[in-house]
Amino acid sequence: MSGLLEREIGFLDALRSAGLTVSLAEVLDATRAMGAVDLMAREEFRHALAACVLKRPAHRTTFDTLFDLWFPAATGDSLASSYDGLDELGDAEAGDEASPPDTAALRDLLRRLLLEGDEDKLRRFAREVVSGLGRADGQPGRQNWFSYRVLRQLSPETLMASLLEALLAGQERGGLAERVARQTVTERIRQFQEMVESEVRRRLAEDRGVEQLTKTAVHPLAEQVDFLRASRDDMAELRRQVFPLARRLATRLTARRRLGRSGRLDFRRTVRASLGTGGVPLVTHHRPHKPHKPELVVLCDVSGSVAGFAHFTLMLAYALSEQFTKVRAFAFIDTCDEVTRFFTPGGDVAEALSRMSSEAQLVWFDGHSDYGHSIETFAERYPDAVGPRTSLLILGDARNNYRATGAHTLRQLVQRSRHAYWLNPEPAAYWASGDSATAQYADVIDMVEVRNAVQLEEFVQRLLPV
Repeated sequence: MSGLLEREIGFLDALRSAGLTVSLAEVLDATRAMGAVDLMAREEFRHALAACVLKRPAHRTTFDTLFDLWFPAATGDSLASSYDGLDELGDAEAGDEASPPDTAALRDLLRRLLLEGDEDKLRRFAREVVSGLGRADGQPGRQNWFSYRVLRQLSPETLMASLLEALLAGQERGGLAERVARQTVTERIRQFQEMVESEVRRRLAEDRGVEQLTKTAVHPLAEQVDFLRASRDDMAELRRQVFPLARRLATRLTARRRLGRSGRLDFRRTVRASLGTGGVPLVTHHRPHKPHKPELVVLCDVSGSVAGFAHFTLMLAYALSEQFTKVRAFAFIDTCDEVTRFFTPGGDVAEALSRMSSEAQLVWFDGHSDYGHSIETFAERYPDAVGPRTSLLILGDARNNYRATGAHTLRQLVQRSRHAYWLNPEPAAYWASGDSATAQYADVIDMVEVRNAVQLEEFVQRLLPV
């Protein structure tokens, strides 16, 4: 049992290293859960641990990947298969290079298993084909395993047409039945691909050690990916997280306001009430609390690689629009234009971004970032945008192509505002290097490093005081 507890602690540490928060109380809950479930029922064990430590659905993929590494379904070579058509795999594992696996027979068997839809059989088949097709000789005494070698030879996606024909069995094409069948086949193919990848990870973990593989087996959580390094898939996932993130922030802010509903001490009422207790102020009285809801003005650079960061922050600001009296958004590349009209609460985000890119006047000269001209244009065209109730938010990396900074105008805007912050998605170590004008702007405005969604969430809570 002690070995299993050590395994559990290593697994929970791996979750922390991957970015999930696992408290000591949750570790104790997970340990108690191990005594309440059948440890031989692997899926039951998986769900018990997930119920103890997971807080967000988006973290489930990371959890499952690490669970499969630390608590594998099998060890070593899987048992000899009872399926017809896998004899060739056994020959290949034995080292008979002259008799390569019969790929056509394996594809036929895969087709039959996909039609059956039996996950247990499909998982056993995945283990077998990885053993026969996924192995490659590496350094002496060490083997490499590759999922792409298996998937390239079996090409499960090319079985779509024959699988649809078999599932429809003469039914009319193009209707609801075909859509359901296509979705079913797509899901089963995806499951098989994930099974192959999981089996490859298991093999690598056995050969290299689970601790070493844990460092590279999982992708960073979407909220921890740097905006400037985010891929298209990462940004799509971040956009899906905008409204859940906004709900969490709004809930926390509401709770903070509820707890802090008492205003300043009302000295006169407190002294008057103390007369009834001999001058001892047993009960203090406070003025009514008036929660502050600021106006928000967002001025963002939408050029090049910082565009994804600006778009995500704009969407979050509008998802939180109920927490502000008013929200106005301005975008720039080398000149500035108001884009408030494109972002409306509940509107289609993709359409808003597309319209902003095509309809907003963001280019004045050459389409390269010009912060100085953009700030000057903003101050000249929208003199009423920033006032004493305004929180001014500037988004960008401050890389100005060695042009004039407009720092004097920015100082005037900062002085007129209630709060002013510059969110920079670049690591602070890169500030003031090359064509970066962060040194000049940091003398004028509070510059904050916001490289990922976690840091952005922390900043938004700071921006919205009780």
